[in-house]
Amino acid sequence: MYAVILLQGQSRYARERWEQLPALVDYQGQSLSLRAGPRQPLPTDHDWDPVAVYAPDELTEEEFQEIYALNRHKITELDLKY
Repeated sequence: MYAVILLQGQSRYARERWEQLPALVDYQGQSLSLRAGPRQPLPTDHDWDPVAVYAPDELTEEEFQEIYALNRHKITELDLKY
């Protein structure tokens, strides 16, 4: 299983668990592409599944990085060490 983070905007996101990671998905009417991962977090006191991050397909890499950084401290999986 994969822990999937779907960044839908600057402050909107969803968290899911998927068995497969398609390159492009339609999620709640929005086209999202796989932008990061899957990556396996380093061991902590919790067993983590590999993490994958999706974001709107139309975002540039710079826009994606900005949204990722804005959400990093709100979304546990984005703040893990890899």
